[in-house]
Amino acid sequence: MAKVLAVTNQKGGVGKTTTAVNLSASLAALGQRVLMIDLDPQGNATTGCGVMKREALPTVYQILIGRSTLDEARIRTEFGFDILPANRELAGAEVELIELDNREYRLRDALDAAGEQYDFVLLDCPPALNMLTVNGLVAAEAVMIPMQCEYYALEGLTDLVTTLRKVRANLNPVLQIEGLLRTMYDPRMTLMQQVSGELESHFGDKVYQSIIPRNVRLAEAPSYGKPVIAFDRASKGAQAYLQLAQEMLDRRDGKVATSQQGALA
Repeated sequence: MAKVLAVTNQKGGVGKTTTAVNLSASLAALGQRVLMIDLDPQGNATTGCGVMKREALPTVYQILIGRSTLDEARIRTEFGFDILPANRELAGAEVELIELDNREYRLRDALDAAGEQYDFVLLDCPPALNMLTVNGLVAAEAVMIPMQCEYYALEGLTDLVTTLRKVRANLNPVLQIEGLLRTMYDPRMTLMQQVSGELESHFGDKVYQSIIPRNVRLAEAPSYGKPVIAFDRASKGAQAYLQLAQEMLDRRDGKVATSQQGALA
């Protein structure tokens, strides 16, 4: 069965889309069958994979409102993984979903057929707690939380954990924190070192050992419609995401022991 992982954080600008795109490509490069789902109406993950979002039809929008299926909407990228694209019309789903039955479960139900086709399904959630994010959290079995090691990020993390607990209590009882990913990390900054230490102290091995550094090539790659490993595989950003992908596989295969410290319970 596919592992469905929501890449989420209510705070914007923390590297959610960068992580979803580059982790998908890195897992695919390691031989995994990967589906990435763009749940953000901005469609940045879509364009970051070289897909023209204005021309991408059908999209995840049609899937959520029941006008299309997974098989009809997914697109095979040149980077070895599939994507369910998004564009601005996805913003309309927020209004339309309110009137539909089982509105929180639309994505989960659509993904039922994908379980045997993929090893990983990564959901790029928007930076807000709206119906799109709720659909992502209900469909997922776990969440990956990208975050910068800054003071405000710690405050936002507290709010996010509270939200995840509510979702688990009311909509998805299996939801867990898969891991916290430190992004845009600059080891020269004392504050980042301090916040990183606090995360490790509180969440233990829920914090990924892999750290994503600030990297110019990571920032440049989306403008070329490529994941960074296809843009500059030797860059520090590309190597960091490959290391993260390998760490995830090691955790899945039991090569890295993990505890429940920092879980939602």
